Amino acid sequence: MSKDVGKKIKELRSAKKLTLKDLSEKTNLSTGFLSQLERGLTTIAVDSLENISKALEVELSYFFVLHQNNNGDVIRSYEQTVSQIKANEFIYFHLSNDLENKRMLPRMVTILPSNEDENIEEFQHEGEEFIYVLEGILTLYVNHQRYDLYHGDSMHLDSNFVHNWCNHTNKITKILVVSVPNPFRKDKK
Repeated sequence: MSKDVGKKIKELRSAKKLTLKDLSEKTNLSTGFLSQLERGLTTIAVDSLENISKALEVELSYFFVLHQNNNGDVIRSYEQTVSQIKANEFIYFHLSNDLENKRMLPRMVTILPSNEDENIEEFQHEGEEFIYVLEGILTLYVNHQRYDLYHGDSMHLDSNFVHNWCNHTNKITKILVVSVPNPFRKDKK
């Protein structure tokens, strides 16, 4: 994936007639790092990639290959692909194949930092959700009550309660979410 991301960055930068120094100044990333990234010699954190996407005036999703089913029972970590990006803030990875025939929907979600002053709109839907914090701090609102969940914390909730989550820190938060029903299921029995 690093080579693909780097190649796309270089193509966009060249098309906009920007030098590595120009991009460095817009993103606060060193020219050496950007050069290595463009050549696929290093990886990049999602929040830094978001800075690059803003500087190059593209959506964050531009740099990701959207989900492709491999039809096997096992998904290796290096095979995980982005299934959805919402509002340049939430990046969803499906952790199962053949979702049309599964009752549960397991996902990993990367949540980029957001402003604590933002209004968090709570919503509700049918089903249940299990949330486990893999990295960072998750702020979770359930029935208008705030919970801060830390690495290793979890919550199992009835999705009929109004709820939502966000990341009020300056670092990425990663969570594992397993929900039912699975909206991708064909027969929804």
